[in-house]
Amino acid sequence: MNSSLTAVGLPIALGIIMLGLGLSLTVADFHRVVSFPKPILIALACQALLLPALCFGLVVALDLPPALAVGMMLLAASPGGTTANLYSHLFGGQVALNVTLTAVNSVLAVVTLPIVVNLSAAYFLPDAGSIGLQFDKVLQVFAIVLVPVAIGMALRARLPALADRLARPVKILSVIVLVAVIVGTVLKELENVADYFVAVGVAVLIFNVASLAIGYGAPRLARIGKSESIAVGMEIGIHNSTLAITIAVSPGLLDSTEMAIPAAVYGIVMFFTAAAFGYLVTRRRKEVEVGRPA
Repeated sequence: MNSSLTAVGLPIALGIIMLGLGLSLTVADFHRVVSFPKPILIALACQALLLPALCFGLVVALDLPPALAVGMMLLAASPGGTTANLYSHLFGGQVALNVTLTAVNSVLAVVTLPIVVNLSAAYFLPDAGSIGLQFDKVLQVFAIVLVPVAIGMALRARLPALADRLARPVKILSVIVLVAVIVGTVLKELENVADYFVAVGVAVLIFNVASLAIGYGAPRLARIGKSESIAVGMEIGIHNSTLAITIAVSPGLLDSTEMAIPAAVYGIVMFFTAAAFGYLVTRRRKEVEVGRPA
């Protein structure tokens, strides 16, 4: 997995994806926090506190090798990806809330992600003093995540017509580049794919299902509406595995193929689990609606 394809291709793909996200955002999306304070606060608490704690307990209980354990924690600290917006739309979630959560989460991740990674590296790899995200590496994460978003938002604010014209081509380009990188990586590592699934498959599956359940269940316990809860569930349950892989394999950041394995496996598993989750939630909602008296 550690090749020029991933070292160069993934940052480019992620930059294009984040640019596409920025083209769809306005300042109003951040102001919307005031409109949805309760679900947003619950989602951020789950993302920043509950999921890393859950993931830590999981990797300790399963006794994962140190590098894979740090990779799992990196995944847990990664914000929701733009795929969450698509799944939320498909299964009746409040997409406006997803857009806001993705925007706010991406900003906060620049702070929370290095903290989680550094604490995890210190715990699981105490002898690897150079492993972790030092200040200069945090600046690189900032550049990878926020600079393309800021450029996209600036284009949206100053040249909305151009942003509208660019939005679809950028989205298509990001998908093409990302698929090309993933396919190339899988083909290059084909003989190791089964080993990767064996190494972290159980941990990834448990963490993914738990993330979806917590993301949906916590808002419901707080008496938040169904569509908002679906949105939070998708946002919390679908992590930005591309960001996690990029940080793991980039020579200037963690420079570790092994740490990228959990995110790589997660990036495959989540499509199926999120679809199953969305089906179950919407099916239950339809059954409740059918059972209501006229």
